[in-house]
Amino acid sequence: MNRLNLITLGVQNIVESINFYRALGFDMTIYGDMENPDVAFFKNKGTKISLYPIDELRKDVNAENPPATGQGFPGITLAYNGKSKEEVDEVFKLAELAGAIIAKKPEIVSWGGYSGYFIDPNGYYWEVAYGEMWQFDENDMLIVE
Repeated sequence: MNRLNLITLGVQNIVESINFYRALGFDMTIYGDMENPDVAFFKNKGTKISLYPIDELRKDVNAENPPATGQGFPGITLAYNGKSKEEVDEVFKLAELAGAIIAKKPEIVSWGGYSGYFIDPNGYYWEVAYGEMWQFDENDMLIVE
C-alpha cells in the first residue's frame, strides 16, 4: 500500500463548502441535488479530495459508536505547492476573497521556502507554499526524492 487516492473532508455545511472551494477555482462533480448534495468530488490532479457531511462521515466510520468531533486544530493540514512566491500570494488573495481565515500570512520560513496558512469554513488548515528547490512532475505534483 503506497498510494493515497482520496482525502475526505467532513463538513458542517456542504453547500457553503462547495461554494468556498469553487471560489478558489476547484471544479467538482456533485452527487445529489445542489440544494442538499450527498457528496462532492474535486476534479483535481493527483490525490482527490471530497466533501461529505460530517455527521454522515461519522456514521460511515462507525454507525453504532460514531467518533466525536470537536473544536480546535484537527491535527492535519492540506497543502498547495506553488511554483513561485507570486502564485502563493495569488492563492491567498483568492482564499481571502472566498472567506478563508488567514492563520499565517505567507512569509520566508525556516526551511528557506515561502509559506502561509489559511483556514477553510470547516476549520481545515491549508498551507500554501513555494520552495525554489522544488521540482514538479507532468501533473504538477511535487516530486519528493
